[in-house]
Order: sequence, then C-alpha cells, then structure tokens
Amino acid sequence: MTTPLTPSTQTKVITLGGGCFWCTEAVFVRVHGVLDVESGYCNGRTNNPTYAQVCEGDTGHNEVVRLVYDPKAISLRELLEVFFVIHDPTTLNRQGNDAGTQYRSGIYLSDEADRTVAQQVLDEVNAALSGRVVTELQPLRNYWAAEAYHQDYFEHNPHQGYCAFVVAPKVQKFVQTFADKVKHG
Repeated sequence: MTTPLTPSTQTKVITLGGGCFWCTEAVFVRVHGVLDVESGYCNGRTNNPTYAQVCEGDTGHNEVVRLVYDPKAISLRELLEVFFVIHDPTTLNRQGNDAGTQYRSGIYLSDEADRTVAQQVLDEVNAALSGRVVTELQPLRNYWAAEAYHQDYFEHNPHQGYCAFVVAPKVQKFVQTFADKVKHG
C-alpha cells in the first residue's frame, strides 16, 4: 500500500515518466532502497487534473511515478539505469500501444543538484542508442497525485488484462536484469 510521501533529510525524491504509471510503479515498488512510490501527473497546465483529463491529452501532464528513496541504499544513477531498461526512451509520446503526450519519457528533478547525474546517464543512454533518445529532463512542476485507485494498481489487479500482458513482463524483466536490486521481505 502506498503511504504519503514525506521525504526527510536522509531521503531523496525523483519523478520519472516511462509510459503508463501502472508499469513503472509496479517495478519501482520492488527496488531495494526505494521507500515509497506514488503514481501521479506532472508538468502540465491544469491544477489537480483527473485521469480522464490527462488521458484526453489536453492538460499537458505526464503520467509519472514519484520515488522517495534512500541514497545510501541506491543511487540516482542506479534508479535511472533501471528506468532506462524498463521502458523505451526512443519513442516520442508512446510506450507500446499507449500513445499521447501523457506517456512521454521524462526525468523530473525535485533537486537541481541531481541534474548533473541525470544528464550524464541520459547522455550515456543516448550515445548507446545512436542518438535516438527522446527523454526530457526538466524540473518537476505542477505535480499531483493520481487518484487512489491508481496507487498500487498492479498489486491489486494482477490478473486484469493490461496488467497480465503489459505490466507483468516489465516486472519480470526488472527481476531478471537487476536481481541484485530486488527488494526482499
């Protein structure tokens, strides 16, 4: 169950858009060192948008996950390495069959001090993918938590079609690729 985000001086926050937030949330709740994950919307024009409004594509918001993590247990670099493996950063405004600006690839900074690391990882991934990366790197603006039914969606609906055929394979890919980063217990 998602708990309210209350970052402390010992934790850090990063917000990531990698397509449908059900997918990215389902992965990051399993990452060692991630203390909390919240699905939400960011970097749009509307205050307190609804899922229906965001899906229409008119608010400018992106579906994102906001991570609170312990930088002593996992670094921003490691989180971004997971992020770039579990989604396709080369498709503009699209992840699989999900299309629209709300599914764009993005890294949204709560702390400008993180920009150097984020830019370095982004540049490395872009070089490895022949300059095709479309991931945006911006300050976090106008963040709103998604509705309660979106929080822990995969955990509550593992047999729902989208979860079984889209989310579950991403979770499995994470577990296989990053076995050393899987949260235990």
